[in-house]
Amino acid sequence: MTDKSYKTYVQKLDGYILPAIGRMKMKDVREPHLQRILNDERGRSFSHVSKLRMVIRSMFGRAYSAGIINRDPAANLVLPKTTKGTHRSLTEKERSAILAVAECGEHNASLFVLIMLYCGLRPGEAVALQWKDIDFDNAILHVTKAKESGNNNVKGTKTEAGNRDIPIPGFLLEVLKNSKRIPFATVLHQANDKDKPHTESSLRAAWRSFKRLVDIEMGAKVFRLQVIQHGEADNLFDSLTPYCLRHTYCTDLQDAGVPLNVAKYLMGHADIAMTANIYTHTSDDMVKQAAKLTADHVSKKQKKKRA
Repeated sequence: MTDKSYKTYVQKLDGYILPAIGRMKMKDVREPHLQRILNDERGRSFSHVSKLRMVIRSMFGRAYSAGIINRDPAANLVLPKTTKGTHRSLTEKERSAILAVAECGEHNASLFVLIMLYCGLRPGEAVALQWKDIDFDNAILHVTKAKESGNNNVKGTKTEAGNRDIPIPGFLLEVLKNSKRIPFATVLHQANDKDKPHTESSLRAAWRSFKRLVDIEMGAKVFRLQVIQHGEADNLFDSLTPYCLRHTYCTDLQDAGVPLNVAKYLMGHADIAMTANIYTHTSDDMVKQAAKLTADHVSKKQKKKRA
């Protein structure tokens, strides 16, 4: 196999499969164990989840054909709901509910959510942040590194364009001041230990827990601590990922009239087409503004014609 394929297999194995079933014997693994691994990734990209299923099927299919196990528990695995390369901003209801939960500051993921929403970082960039990366005097956040996907290594940003300085809104700056620690400590940390930076799995768990509170804020029905009916349509809530916060940031830049080339820099995109075609969305306010401008233009034309 190619080096890229090998790294993909290792990433899925170390990051998702072994944490779930690594202590079990292969003969004891059943279909529900494997299906749960996939279900925990629902709402993420089709590419990610389908590759994860491919690795699981390859592992157990090969073990079955080699006689290591007498049945293949991966043969009938189904993909959960995924997103096929689509990106979206938050709905107004989602934004309102997310801020209601995050601004309380009681959940461990609150600061992660606010940094993503108000500074537009990638999740790996947010997790790699240290307090020395924040210039409190000038309200600037310096992005120079990111946590590598599939493991806990911190490296440079995704591309050279990822190195950037982002202005911090006043509200977020105050929140950060109240949470400030020593320069080389990570800004974000695991729930039960301030000295432990987030791993990929702990961040996913924190996001799921945070999203549950958002779901309840949006009217979800709960029975014995379990959500039995989402507050919004299932397909809408399932597609709510941390990247929605980043996409919303870019849409907010557009709504605020920030030039596209500046938005490209703030988003850390190497290609301006990425900013324009993928992350930029048309909001209701923009449509209303366009309608007003069009109406004013037509009105002026009509007055000029009558004159």
